[in-house]
Amino acid sequence: MSGQSQITRALFDEVMVPNYAPAGIIPVKGEGSRVWDQQGREYVDFAGGIAVSSLGHCHPALVNAIKQQADKLWHLSNVMTNEPALRLAKKLVDNTFADKVYFANSGAEANEAAFKLARRWALDKFGAHKDQIISFGKSFHGRTFFTVTVGGQAAYSDGFGPKPGAVLHAEFNNLDSVKALISDNTCAVVLEPIQGEGGIIPATAEFLQGVRELCNKHNALLVLDEVQTGVGRTGKLYAYMHYGVTPDILTTAKSLGGGFPIGAMLTTTEIASHLKVGTHGSTYGGNPLACAVAEAVLDTVNQPEVMAKVLENEQLFRQQLDAINQKYQVFSEVRGKGMLLGAVLNEKYKGRSRDFFLAAAEHGVMALVAGPDVVRFAPSLVITPADIREGMQRFEQAVKQVVSA
Repeated sequence: MSGQSQITRALFDEVMVPNYAPAGIIPVKGEGSRVWDQQGREYVDFAGGIAVSSLGHCHPALVNAIKQQADKLWHLSNVMTNEPALRLAKKLVDNTFADKVYFANSGAEANEAAFKLARRWALDKFGAHKDQIISFGKSFHGRTFFTVTVGGQAAYSDGFGPKPGAVLHAEFNNLDSVKALISDNTCAVVLEPIQGEGGIIPATAEFLQGVRELCNKHNALLVLDEVQTGVGRTGKLYAYMHYGVTPDILTTAKSLGGGFPIGAMLTTTEIASHLKVGTHGSTYGGNPLACAVAEAVLDTVNQPEVMAKVLENEQLFRQQLDAINQKYQVFSEVRGKGMLLGAVLNEKYKGRSRDFFLAAAEHGVMALVAGPDVVRFAPSLVITPADIREGMQRFEQAVKQVVSA
């Protein structure tokens, strides 16, 4: 088989496992917040590869980082360490609450490490009875069997046999529901500062502070899953910084690599000491290529002017969505922070987020859904105002199409 003309969407159905149902278009090129498909059709990217492409497509700093590292060193395994991994870890430690970093390939793996560490910490310090993990309904923490069980969406974990035990689910933003479950048998409470897949639902300050206090009271760890909210997405390096709440363990991925697979778990020296040599590992974790790219992402994103721009862009998005809504009355509210926003469909259009997502693609804009009732936007953190306006003009045409159908 040769030539691009041979590579069609039909080939997916022929050779790929059918757990995905990708769109008919096949993108082949991206630059900034624009993407082009095989036919040369242009799209404005408001999806960011599901909150991954934090600096858009082919950002010069990232292209330069990977080209330079590609000529130096690709892989070693964790029998040895490497300079990019150590530089990146130092920068993460210097800019967060954490003292120690563990690298993985994805958010799911970072969460797997976090949950295993919480269990091991509790076992070492308190004994085998302290094994319960409290999570929340509608939460999402990855697709390994442990992380999908901790996640609060049974549809993702049902049908694979017996689930890992001692995982309980409270109601997000309901502190009383946590009080009803937490005890001295709880080793960790796990939550996303803004629930992503669950519908872009931010934790309230009172809730997050209350959970922190409950964890302190019961000697449980607070684990914040910042896979989707981290690395500038909310206008701070990590979303916990908005709340005045410090976690014990934090997980990060997605935006950290700007499109190159990497994940990390951050924690304190004392808690980290319980992952002794041999207790956990990852073949590709700390890979020099991944860490070199992630360092370039962090250096680019972690600037006051970039963070300020994220919040300015949020206001522009909200203004544009409000103007569309005044015309077509489809949204009940816009939730989220920074460049992680969810337009919640009102009663009339409930359950139809996919219709808006598909219409958006037809009109040349890539959006996302967050469940059946929310259209999600997670674009580049450095998207230009011109691209936001152009994308929103196209999105308005998509809304008009759905409303008129």
